[in-house]
Amino acid sequence: MAGARPTVTDASPDSSRRVSFWLDDLVVRGLDDLRPRTALASSARFDVCLIGGGLTALWTAYALVQADPTLRIAVLEREFSGFGASGRNGGWCSALFPQSAASIERDHGYDQAVAMRRAMLDTVDEVGRITAREGIDCDFVKGGTVTFARSDSQRELAAAEVDDARRFGVDALEYREAHVVAATYGATGLDGRAPDAVFDPSCARVHPAKLVRGLARVVEELGVSVFEQTEVVDWSAGRVRFRTLDGNDAEGTVSARHVIVATEGYGASLPRVRRRILPLYSLMIATEPLADEVWDEIGLAHGTTFSDFRHLLVYGQRTADNRFAFGGRGASYHWGSALHPAFEQAEAVFSRLRAALFELFPAIAGTRITHRWGGPLGVARDWNATASYNPKTGVGFAGAYVGDGLSTTNLAGRTMSDLVRGVQSNLTALPWVNHRSPLWEPEPLRYLGANLGVLGMRFSDAEERLTGRTSLLARAVGGLTGH
Repeated sequence: MAGARPTVTDASPDSSRRVSFWLDDLVVRGLDDLRPRTALASSARFDVCLIGGGLTALWTAYALVQADPTLRIAVLEREFSGFGASGRNGGWCSALFPQSAASIERDHGYDQAVAMRRAMLDTVDEVGRITAREGIDCDFVKGGTVTFARSDSQRELAAAEVDDARRFGVDALEYREAHVVAATYGATGLDGRAPDAVFDPSCARVHPAKLVRGLARVVEELGVSVFEQTEVVDWSAGRVRFRTLDGNDAEGTVSARHVIVATEGYGASLPRVRRRILPLYSLMIATEPLADEVWDEIGLAHGTTFSDFRHLLVYGQRTADNRFAFGGRGASYHWGSALHPAFEQAEAVFSRLRAALFELFPAIAGTRITHRWGGPLGVARDWNATASYNPKTGVGFAGAYVGDGLSTTNLAGRTMSDLVRGVQSNLTALPWVNHRSPLWEPEPLRYLGANLGVLGMRFSDAEERLTGRTSLLARAVGGLTGH
């Protein structure tokens, strides 16, 4: 988890602590100086030790202390809370889950697929309820997601997604007919044949850094000990070894009955996690703020997130200060699950993102890009997230969200709280609980497979643009990309 900085054209002092537009925004606005909290100076004893200072750990701490205020809980973070994916993501608080409902049905049955979907739908609202109750101002607006279908092949995917949602009977996904889309959105490729878009109301626009930093403050106020600049070296049942990075070079051990690993993509740097999680980089850009009349032409209201049905995923939102925050996949996987700040600055990917955004919304041609950043998300071998806990060892693991973690972390936290306390509930009965994914292959197979998947999706989109038909290549490499 080495330090990193985004490309920031309006940089100010202390920019070395900024790793995304979201975190930079907090500093520029004077909301948070991102100064690390105190490190854990010596060995200590807690009831629960959470490894990682992102949303998974913080939501777990919140749920635990709400259920049992007597618990002594420690959060250990190498950098500062929100340094990882929790402070870098696209700001979609959605009901998306890495494994599709059809896949869950195949493995666990129809009822479990419906239960998982219902849990995710409720989680979006739960995040809204808690942030409102705790006074976390994170720009939460539930405006839904519009996913454009901009070609015949994308319209086929759109129709299949809506049909699948209707089959499970819990979604409110709806077609946006051609005349509605054309009258509302200034996006290209909408040629008047339905469906031109799919609308999913179960998504909220969020400022992720405000969320994670606000949640960290809340759990501290509730009595949770959050230690930063504290690097976990290893762990076992009942013990977590650490060292500090605050200049004091202290080392020690946390003794805890419950040890929860919540490191997501950055966990790949730890030997115990390396082949369990593959770190796949996703990159983002942010524009300068746009005038209201430009947004009127584009048609995206505050709170609405957007994407389209291309294979190489893109995602975007209109920020509260009227910028585009836009990201996507396409960065390479690096040999041995290596992590490095340089991997967050892939110029070719940033160029493709800029071109994709300007091509999608021509009204913003010439708009300045002010921020460019990225980071690794966690991917399990079967692309299946999990909230797992072994009551015999007291060790738990939550993560592998494949980019769908902003809301899923909340579900993970509530679920881990029940598992740790030995409570059987509707949450602990969900199909992702205690799921164990197979390990990733050793190198060079891991390197070849991961990068073939990324390249395959890029060439699949090119194939569809050229032929106008659904890509055969996309089907061939689907197993490498979780589809």
